[in-house]
Amino acid sequence: MLTVLGRRNSANVQKVLWLVAELELPHEHIPLGGAFGGLDTPEFRARNPHGKVPVIRDAGQDIWESHTILRYLAARYGRDTFWHEDPARRAQIEAWMDWSQSTLQPDFLGGVFWGFYRTPQAQRDQPAIQRSLAACARHFQLLDRVLAERAFLAGDKLSLADIPVGALLFRYFTLDIERPSMPHVETWYRRLEDRPAYREHVMVPYDDLYGRLAF
Repeated sequence: MLTVLGRRNSANVQKVLWLVAELELPHEHIPLGGAFGGLDTPEFRARNPHGKVPVIRDAGQDIWESHTILRYLAARYGRDTFWHEDPARRAQIEAWMDWSQSTLQPDFLGGVFWGFYRTPQAQRDQPAIQRSLAACARHFQLLDRVLAERAFLAGDKLSLADIPVGALLFRYFTLDIERPSMPHVETWYRRLEDRPAYREHVMVPYDDLYGRLAF
């Protein structure tokens, strides 16, 4: 059986659990990391030498890095829904995955979520937080222009393009921060909220992370 290792309130783990649920894959989930610990054990380091989650074990193989896991699961189990044999079509989808990882995620998870929410108030770097908020506003306004013409990031149905970006929306919309006007992103977010897999695996409370730089 497929095994997913990692804590449910990790955004990167949520991406994986969301796709697993969309694919309706039987699986075992083992909480690790954060309050659960277990990332420094020899057993886990043998699975992922970097000591980070998520990690999956499937067919005797350990696979780490969230976007690599998404591609693996889509190619192995989602060929009729989340995987395309046409390299050009895959490139249109994977470009959004890479953009999320290289551009949006550092500014939001690193600059806003860590800089604002997870950092104790007395230690916050307010100018840095404001720069990250401004960068996120630009990113989401770009997404708003794209989503004005389509229901999902890569077309008229959910794809791997939506999962890395969409996994951040719950936090972005529930943090007490300034956000620009982005009606098309909000409509997209409501479409994701309508999906049971999204509600179960992404809309997860994160209160225990407030003001905590470490566990």
